[in-house]
Amino acid sequence: MPAQTQMAATPPPSTAGVFPVSAIHRGMHGVAYTVFEGTQPEPMDVEILGLLHNALGPGQDMILARLHGAKPEYTGVVAGMSGSPVYIDGKLAGALAYRIGEFSKEPIAGITPIEQMLQVRDMQKTVPMEMAATSTGAETGPIRPIETPLVFDGFSAAAVELWNKHTPGLGLTAVAGLGGGGGSQHQPEPIIPGSAVSALLVRGDLEISATCTATYVDAKKLLACGHPITQFGPVSLPMTKAEVLATLPSPYNAFKIVNTTDTVGSFTEDRQTAIAGRFGVAARMIPVTLHITGAGTPRELHLEVVDQPQITPSAVMVSVFQGLMESNNYTAETSYRVRSTISMEGYQPVALDEMVAPTELGPANMIAALMVGSDFSRLYDNAARRTPIRSVDVTIEAVPKRLTAELESAVSTTTTMHAGDTVTIEATLRPYHGEVRNVRIPVKLPATLPDGPVRLLISNGAALDRLLQPPQAGGQQLDVSQTIAQLNSQHPNDRLYVTLLAPSAQATVEGRTLPTLPISMANALEPLKQNHKLTLSGESAVPLASVGVDAMLSGEQVLNLMVE
Repeated sequence: MPAQTQMAATPPPSTAGVFPVSAIHRGMHGVAYTVFEGTQPEPMDVEILGLLHNALGPGQDMILARLHGAKPEYTGVVAGMSGSPVYIDGKLAGALAYRIGEFSKEPIAGITPIEQMLQVRDMQKTVPMEMAATSTGAETGPIRPIETPLVFDGFSAAAVELWNKHTPGLGLTAVAGLGGGGGSQHQPEPIIPGSAVSALLVRGDLEISATCTATYVDAKKLLACGHPITQFGPVSLPMTKAEVLATLPSPYNAFKIVNTTDTVGSFTEDRQTAIAGRFGVAARMIPVTLHITGAGTPRELHLEVVDQPQITPSAVMVSVFQGLMESNNYTAETSYRVRSTISMEGYQPVALDEMVAPTELGPANMIAALMVGSDFSRLYDNAARRTPIRSVDVTIEAVPKRLTAELESAVSTTTTMHAGDTVTIEATLRPYHGEVRNVRIPVKLPATLPDGPVRLLISNGAALDRLLQPPQAGGQQLDVSQTIAQLNSQHPNDRLYVTLLAPSAQATVEGRTLPTLPISMANALEPLKQNHKLTLSGESAVPLASVGVDAMLSGEQVLNLMVE
């Protein structure tokens, strides 16, 4: 009698026992379960072809099998099928996990033995979260893990492209819109072996998810995939049920189209032979809120982003990028005023205020997303951080035109003056496609200026920050408080600044800038240069005045004056 006529409609419980890999040999038949459509796993006949010794690493064998049945023979080995449990004589033998060849005419797959997966379930200790992903023994050549697509629900193709560019080492195939989130959708069916399960990176008004299949399920834990998603080791990712809308056959890239549904716990381990989840455990998430105003109806996007070092900064960045595209008011010429607040437990908030406009480097929404992502990364990736990020709140005002201006020239109304005098700086600004603007800035010189030549820097905020926040000596990283202080002291880029370049020493110590130091103090600080805690400069930057220009300003100029 053909093996498939004896297949049970539902998989045995995980308490049915384990079929050891040592007892497996060519010619055996088993049953695998996966969801092709809906939520109910369907059986497939599995013909054992033999063992591939050391295919997954030293002492880690892979079971080679051929799938039989109308559906697997039509669809082939499908992305999202990873983790589909395989039973022999009613006992759990392993999980479908590997694809053999690129364009195979037969549904031949590699099976991860269940003994190797149970090691992940039984792990008591974890390695630090900073652990980088490492490759498995079967990621190159004709044997590859069955793909686990990273589905971007609500994101454009441009957002997915930005993600791929900034997370090249994640090893997941990112796709836009083939599936989605169902936060309000209830799925009454319990998770059983063969059910589709999803891990979320972002949830809320936008969603990023990865879906595979549950292999082993007990009252507290489950195992899925049969291979890593990221292999980050310890993780904290929301674990949800999933509904398969359809399975798309393709000789190039067959995959399941999936909606995520109820959150049931958290994935806590992502290892070489399985990902492990715990029921009823909440994942660590960072609330992100985007307030978008300007032309059109104000909108808000409410998101939660996973708290995972290798993922979070890019997830925040791509979410901001997509939020700025979600409007009929978006155009290639749109500019933005971006005000963001990053709150972290135990520290004062980081408050940032920038004008962002399109340039030859790219559209404003991309520049704004990269800017928010960069500032967030400086805080989030700080090696000294030990407390969680509480929230990220971004308010964005859209302006339907390109607000850029270039400093064309600057002059002083007088070139000879006395200490304490007020001089007027006349600056000429050339806006994008607009009339030239003349700006007058009264500047009071310090009464303590010595006689002789002095220089004034006329510039945007970025040029001033480069003087006041030079790179740390020896490449040392600032601690959290110093990083927050430095971020909060950044100068907005929509103002024109006048800065005195005084002929006196300036020191930068642990992120703090000390201008106009007496020679005696500069000499006293000199020993700090030996352990890279001090940067000394022979010229001090002293901001004197600024004026708003209502545009993202570029350019700088130095004026030479004489004090008598």
